[in-house]
Amino acid sequence: MNETKDIAIEVVGLSKSYGPVRALRSVDIAIGRNEYFVLLGPSGGGKTTLLRMIGGFTKPTAGRILLHGVDVAHLPPDKRPTCMVFQSYALFPHMTVAGNVGYGLKLKGMSKAEIQVRLDAVLEMVGLNGYQARMPWELSGGQQQRVQLARALVLEPEILLLDEPLAALDEQLRKDMCIWLKHLQERVGITFIHVTHNQEEAMSVADRIALIADGELVECGDARQVYRTPARRFTASFMGESNLLDGTVAEVSGDGTVTVDVGIARVAVPSADATAGIQAAVSVRSEAMRLIPRDQAQGADEQALDAIYQEEIYLGLMTRQIMALPNGQTISVRSVSDDDEAPAFQAGDAVRVVWKTAAGRLHLS
Repeated sequence: MNETKDIAIEVVGLSKSYGPVRALRSVDIAIGRNEYFVLLGPSGGGKTTLLRMIGGFTKPTAGRILLHGVDVAHLPPDKRPTCMVFQSYALFPHMTVAGNVGYGLKLKGMSKAEIQVRLDAVLEMVGLNGYQARMPWELSGGQQQRVQLARALVLEPEILLLDEPLAALDEQLRKDMCIWLKHLQERVGITFIHVTHNQEEAMSVADRIALIADGELVECGDARQVYRTPARRFTASFMGESNLLDGTVAEVSGDGTVTVDVGIARVAVPSADATAGIQAAVSVRSEAMRLIPRDQAQGADEQALDAIYQEEIYLGLMTRQIMALPNGQTISVRSVSDDDEAPAFQAGDAVRVVWKTAAGRLHLS
C-alpha cells in the first residue's frame, strides 16, 4: 500500500461531534484494495460511527473520505461504491430468499433475466443454492446472515461494510462464520471493512486491525503485530490478557533493554526509545509467564516477581492461575490444561512468576 493506486479507502482528519460530545477525533486511516480490514474496540468507542461515515449514513463534522482517490464525503449512500451489512438481519419477512436478494436489482430496473443470472451466481457464492423459495423464518441465524450478505454482494459493490455482522450468532456459529467470511472475501476480491468488539473474531478474519477507543485511533497493524507487540498500553490491556506493571524507567542500557522500577522489583524489558526517570508500563502476556517455586532461581534470560498463589481457574483447554503481588496487585498466568496432573501449587504458596525478557513490552503511552 505504498502507492495511491493500492489504496481503496482513505479517511483524513475525520471527526464527528454530537453537540459537545466528540464521537470521533481526527482519524487518519488508509485501507488497501481487496483488504479485509477490521475496526476493533470497546462499545461506544466510535467504530460504527466511522463505518457509517464511510458508507454515507452519517455526515462527518470535519475531514475527508476518499474512495479510490475521490472525495465522497458529500455524497449519499446510493452514490458511493459501498454496501452496508447491518447488525440486524433486516430481511423482508414477506419475501422469499430470492425476493430479498434480488430486491435491490429490481429497484435498479434490471430485467428478470439479468436478475436471475446475478441471483443464481451470488446464492451459489454464499452457499444457498436451492434456498431461493425459502422464507426468512425458515432459515437459521447463520443462513439469514448469508442472505443479507448476498443481498449486498449482488449489487457488486467495490467495498463491503459490515457492522457487527456476527453479533447475534452463538459462539460456535460465529467461529464458523469467521472462517467462511474470510474465504468469501478472498473469493469475491473486494475490500471488506468489518466492525466488531470481539478480539477473537477480529484476529480470525483481519488482514489488518485498527483499534478504536474514545473516538481515537489507538493503533493499527496486522493481527499478529497488534497482539504480540502492542505499541500502546491500551492495546496491551484490550487485546487478549496482559499483566501490566506501572513504574519508572530506572536505567537505559546499551544492549537494547531498559530497567523499569515497578515498586516491588526492577525488571528489564526490550526498548530502544526511553529516557531514565519517565513513567512507563511493562506489559507481559499471561501465556508468556510461568510459575516456579519461590526458592528456585529464574533463568539468565528471564525476569521474575515474587508472589503468593491464590487460585486456579479451569477453562477447558486453558487453565488460569491467579497470584497476588506484595503491593496487592493480582496477575495471572495462562497455560494449556493438563488434566492428568494434580495442581502444582495451593492457595497461600510462595511462588515466583517468571517470563523471558524478550516477552515484555515497554509502554510510554
